[in-house]
Amino acid sequence: MNDSIRQAPVPLRSVAVFCGSNFGSSPDYAQAAAALGTALAARGITLVYGGTHKGLMGVVCDAVLAAGGTAVGIINQRLYDRGHLHPRLTRHEVVAHMRLRKARMAELADAFIALPGGLGTLEELLEAATLTQLGDHVKACGMLNTRGFYEPLRAMLATATEEGFMKPEHRDMLVVQAEPHALLDALAAWQAPTVTKWIGQPGS
Repeated sequence: MNDSIRQAPVPLRSVAVFCGSNFGSSPDYAQAAAALGTALAARGITLVYGGTHKGLMGVVCDAVLAAGGTAVGIINQRLYDRGHLHPRLTRHEVVAHMRLRKARMAELADAFIALPGGLGTLEELLEAATLTQLGDHVKACGMLNTRGFYEPLRAMLATATEEGFMKPEHRDMLVVQAEPHALLDALAAWQAPTVTKWIGQPGS
């Protein structure tokens, strides 16, 4: 990225949401997922997500649809064949495998939000953030920090920065909020870092 140029914020017309296909151990997680879905619909922001009715994925989609919003599901063939597709989506696409699922969600989204979840959620969030860091796309990545779920990840990113593996700008580019509207406001105002990822060595 050119250090002399700052990218203007991208209007949020659609947001890819990554979240657990389980519900978690506290009802707070489903309540937060539903609140996010309602907030997306209220702002006219299209939900792009993995297309299933399972866990928090189903909760956020149900909330979007209940509030009159638009929900687009991108599901891979294996899960579609198992009957995991949400039955009331605005529209859906079936893709061959998980890599294509993530790529298509990224194409359709102006920003990314991770709710609490497991391996898949964390992997999706960190891949999206890595592509932002590299400049492959200029899209904000946020975490809905329900019950402090993402505090350990924030601590890990702080450690990576302290140990010389990340720049502070990349540590800080991930937006963290505990309330959906605050998170959406921060994502709408976000600007991409203007530094390269390399520390103490030539980069381009």
